[in-house]
Amino acid sequence: MSIAGKRVLITGAGGFIGSHLAEALLERGAHVRAMAHYNALRSAGWLDRSLHADKMEIVFGDITDADSVDAAVKGVDIVFHLAALIAIPYSYVAPRAYVAANVTGTLNVLQSAERHGAAVLQTSTSEVYGTAQIAPIPLSHPLQGQSPYSATKIASDKLAESFNRSFGLPVVIVRPFNTFGPRQSDRAVIPTIIKQVLTKDVVTIGATSPTRDFNYVQNTVEAFIAVSERTDLFGKTLHFGSGREISIGDLIALIARLEGKEVQVVEDSQRLRPTASEVERLIADNTEVAQLLPEWSPRIDLEEGLARTIAWFRDSGPLTDVGQYIR
Repeated sequence: MSIAGKRVLITGAGGFIGSHLAEALLERGAHVRAMAHYNALRSAGWLDRSLHADKMEIVFGDITDADSVDAAVKGVDIVFHLAALIAIPYSYVAPRAYVAANVTGTLNVLQSAERHGAAVLQTSTSEVYGTAQIAPIPLSHPLQGQSPYSATKIASDKLAESFNRSFGLPVVIVRPFNTFGPRQSDRAVIPTIIKQVLTKDVVTIGATSPTRDFNYVQNTVEAFIAVSERTDLFGKTLHFGSGREISIGDLIALIARLEGKEVQVVEDSQRLRPTASEVERLIADNTEVAQLLPEWSPRIDLEEGLARTIAWFRDSGPLTDVGQYIR
């Protein structure tokens, strides 16, 4: 099934991944309805800066409000559900807000999709695995709620699974590993490192020993679209990573090397997660995904993705965070 000609809704469309996805879907001939979080400035986040915004139907609402979600879902074929609260540190402070956005918000999407006959791509996160008990991490890996954020994403994934099993709702759970690239918020580790490397010789960071599987945003977007064109994947969960892990300390060294610099690394205790909450290791096993979705692979590697991202930050500069519900 081609995505061309399909009517799609993207929740969280003004955010990092959502805005890239909206543009890619337009390029592939989809009719895009982009849902952005309502705010007094009527800003649609990164879509305000998109050259393709005039070709989208941009609607404002709140993922926690069932009525605005229902209005956005009505008349579409597929919902790409990306809207979420994502900043892990803030989830320790305001867990109830994460339940509202990530659990109740997902419930609103699922109920509206069932009512209006739409399929759903539920966006998960590799954080649901917690620290890898098996590495690389297979799709069968146990789920571990090591932060309030990850716990709410586990809950939202299980809601999506239940709607498929209980009501036959066509749902696929798409679980990206650590997506990075242009437009990503300063709250994420790669923008934090890049900004410091570009402007000074000292990088202040939290823990440097944890490893992550970083995947460039174009790879993640291509995975979403590939899944959306396969009706035989409903009811399944697929995760998408590069299959390569790197420690935060080695990541800093790599970014500095790409810039031709040497930097000093300073650990900031205020940036550390609670000990039992820190995810020490993440790396995707793509074996099962390659079998289920052979048309997808992570084409842009870490070095090329970092070079593109560094260039974007150097040329465009990071902007203020563009909304509450961004990914």
